[in-house]
Amino acid sequence: MKPLELGIKTIKSYQSTLGQTPGVYRMLDESGKVLYVGKAKNLSSRVASYTRPDKLPMRLKRMISETRKMEFVETHTELEALLLEFNMIKELKPVYNVMMTDDKAYPYIFMNTDHDYPRAIKYRGAKTKKGEYYGPFASAGAVNKTLNTIQKVFQIRNCTDTYFANRKRPCLQYHIKQCTAPCVGYVSKEDYAAQVRQTKDFLEGRGDDIQGELADRMKIASERQDYETAAKYRDRIHALRALQASQIINLTHVKDADIFAIVAEAGFMCVSVFFIRNGQNFGNQTHFPKTGEDEEIGDILSQFMIEFYTKHPVMPCIFVNVIPSENDILAQALSVQANRKVTITKPTRGEKRQITEMAERNAASSLDRHKARKTSDMDGLKRVQNIFDLPSPPQRIEVYDNSHTGGDHMLGAMIVASPDGFQKSQYRKFNLKDTEASDDYGGMREVMRRRFGHALDEGRGKGHETWPDIVMIDGGKGQLSSVTEILDELGILNDVTLVSIAKGPDRNAGREDFYMNGRTPFRLPPNDVGLFYLQRLRDEAHRFAIGSMRVRRAKTIEKSPLDDVPGIGPKRKKALLTHFGSGKAVARAALIDLQKVEGISNAFAEKIYHYFHG
Repeated sequence: MKPLELGIKTIKSYQSTLGQTPGVYRMLDESGKVLYVGKAKNLSSRVASYTRPDKLPMRLKRMISETRKMEFVETHTELEALLLEFNMIKELKPVYNVMMTDDKAYPYIFMNTDHDYPRAIKYRGAKTKKGEYYGPFASAGAVNKTLNTIQKVFQIRNCTDTYFANRKRPCLQYHIKQCTAPCVGYVSKEDYAAQVRQTKDFLEGRGDDIQGELADRMKIASERQDYETAAKYRDRIHALRALQASQIINLTHVKDADIFAIVAEAGFMCVSVFFIRNGQNFGNQTHFPKTGEDEEIGDILSQFMIEFYTKHPVMPCIFVNVIPSENDILAQALSVQANRKVTITKPTRGEKRQITEMAERNAASSLDRHKARKTSDMDGLKRVQNIFDLPSPPQRIEVYDNSHTGGDHMLGAMIVASPDGFQKSQYRKFNLKDTEASDDYGGMREVMRRRFGHALDEGRGKGHETWPDIVMIDGGKGQLSSVTEILDELGILNDVTLVSIAKGPDRNAGREDFYMNGRTPFRLPPNDVGLFYLQRLRDEAHRFAIGSMRVRRAKTIEKSPLDDVPGIGPKRKKALLTHFGSGKAVARAALIDLQKVEGISNAFAEKIYHYFHG
């Protein structure tokens, strides 16, 4: 029996036992993995619709062909069913529900309130720290732009508390006039509190008031003929206006809103989301849902919004360019989730319509660029198929590169590419522990042994969705031989297409040499579309490897000798650093000096001394 027929038979066996009640259903594959979570006003009717696949889009046909089991939860109302669907999607992340192309948490600006001199920083993650959160912003770039302006205008510190506590003189931020140096007492606590208040006022949408305040100070300074101070206020006003010009959106009666614009063309779809907070534009994010050409655009938007709000706070006003399916029940569910009234409307006139149309134009232009990029990628993949004699265009390509700093901080990196582009959620870093410094060949052997050895141990061998069609190594004959040795040792040498790509003797892009087992080394024409595609993959692997190595190196540099002392906590560490100035000074200190530190007992001072001196 064909997989689709078997899936339909499975669904029919459940459909006959269902009542005409609201509820939530889950579709599972043979291994018990949840494929899809859906809600229904009438479970029997909804499930029966899956037994007529001719009327369903291709995406759902694939889902049905994999379905081998179903689970159901009956509810009293359709609203309860939708709320339960929210929670299940958030917890289970079913593969056929996933429509957002970027699962990364959106960033916020965070200001801590547990310090006499708060700082403003970019923040992602759970809101567990004590302080104020402003956002979310659509991207790290939008946050960085705002933080740069905050530094120029309000001169709030951005250093860590440890760095702040150990300063003896102002750092560069003070000298370039982006901090008032509270660390060394150049500003009073009261004046710094005024800087913090202005920063909060700006982030809460009162930028015009701050501009007026700065303008008054500039005027007073000018009247005193203190032109240098007046010029400083002038520059701060210009910086504030430049940011506001890109942020302010004129919504007279709306402070906080999300705007969703969806467009579709030739089987491609784009959803653009704009974030409006305190009347300011906090940026926009673009997504390209994986859907079928024949799926209704209202259904897609509804499903997208359900998934979106499993991860992000719900705003009281939501504007759309297309009314989502079951709009009323969706608004009720979001109201329950937000614990306040939420409206979903398609504006028909005025400023709200203008901003929604702007979002729609943004989505349309993004879709045009996406289509051009996808077409280029598909041309590249078809050419890669011919270059490496594959039976079909590759669905998963893994590219590997190693990086280090003079032999230190050895790190391996893997990136993944598919017909849908770079799969950044599947990138992986390997901190090389068993490889000697600067041993690139040994590093590549360790990476391959860990990547494919673990996959085989966990039953994710050939045929699994994470098994690559092509393994590409950044390197030459030596790297190819090293990888060949390990893959042969694991018994999978013939289960992947193995390629090594190396720049030519002159190191110029376009003159790369390709090495494969059983083939003479070759080059591709400089204008070959397949070469362009493979260069992009190689460059992305190099970028990821270098970036990951730099992060690891920075963490190592920031690491204090005190971090490994057993029993030391933040308070003791701070006391020691404040007293001695650095971790190295603590390590060199005599026992009698350690015992003089406030908050360090004699017993713990001995413990520290013996840790460093044996």
